[in-house]
Amino acid sequence: MFVLGIESSCDETGVALVESGASGLPRLAAHALHSQIAMHQAYGGVVPELASRDHIRRVLPLAQQVLSEAGHGLGDIDVVAYTRGPGLAGALLVGAGVACALGAALGKPVLGVHHLEGHLLSPFLSADPPEFPFVALLVSGGHTQLMRVDGVGRYELLGETIDDAAGEAFDKSAKLMGLPYPGGPWLAKLAEQGDAAAFKLPRPLLHSGDLDFSFAGLKTAVLTQARKLGDALESRKADLAASTQAAIVDVLLKKSMAALEQSGLKRLVVAGGVGANHELRHQLDAACAKRGVRVHYPELHLCTDNGAMIAMAAAMRLQSGLQAATDRYAFDVKPRWPLASLGAPEPQFG
Repeated sequence: MFVLGIESSCDETGVALVESGASGLPRLAAHALHSQIAMHQAYGGVVPELASRDHIRRVLPLAQQVLSEAGHGLGDIDVVAYTRGPGLAGALLVGAGVACALGAALGKPVLGVHHLEGHLLSPFLSADPPEFPFVALLVSGGHTQLMRVDGVGRYELLGETIDDAAGEAFDKSAKLMGLPYPGGPWLAKLAEQGDAAAFKLPRPLLHSGDLDFSFAGLKTAVLTQARKLGDALESRKADLAASTQAAIVDVLLKKSMAALEQSGLKRLVVAGGVGANHELRHQLDAACAKRGVRVHYPELHLCTDNGAMIAMAAAMRLQSGLQAATDRYAFDVKPRWPLASLGAPEPQFG
């Protein structure tokens, strides 16, 4: 069975083809990705209308590229999967519309996929895939969550952010320092040149006794420190970046270790864009090694939004029997869609 996956939830257009059998993990045949970073840089952030229009231009050429690289044609596709949510409504509608139109034209069923479930299952595409059950640290864009994962669709929320997510803390702090969009990777790169102990920044909710997160206070502290530095900010920017990164990583690390201890599990999966952060990986690797815990990540090029994770999540859902693709081509999208609600199959709109 070949599953074509389309991702268009924000500022990346991703298409991938995954091959799935009756048993064993589905295999990635080919994938292609177009990032809109250059287009949005002039505005300092994602402009939803521009994102939607660019998805329209990119998705079909990317699909043709993927099929060509995989050595397959349209007739080989068995299921067309797409990101149903969460994300930007207009951007989601592009991917959903193309997927359902393609499914209708080919007479093939379609399947709407949860974007965060795609991230959550993306480490199964790696050379070192995890095994169920595990604790998942999901750090993607506006989402920071800890979950217990017992199988596909079997997710228990352990803790989540009550305001800004880790990715937002990286990006907003970077913007306060005058770094280009997208700020997170720029801040992480600058932090390599700085002293992480230069500024004492807060670790919100670190000792709260639960597994929830809060990063809004950290962003405010970075703003306050930047204003105190005034004209000296430019010469101390690397130190402020390193101190900011250290605070975010410290919270993610200690909450993840607490989740492992509370659950009694010995396997951690890290997924989402922030999962590409080298300092976070370094500290998690060291802490997990001390505790005899296996830690798994997506491949670096699959940490950000991509079609491979959508095709993989769809294939794993179909393979598990948890959900069936449908030949109803009317569709809806869900810009807000809690991941924990995926415990039971949900009928498609139509």
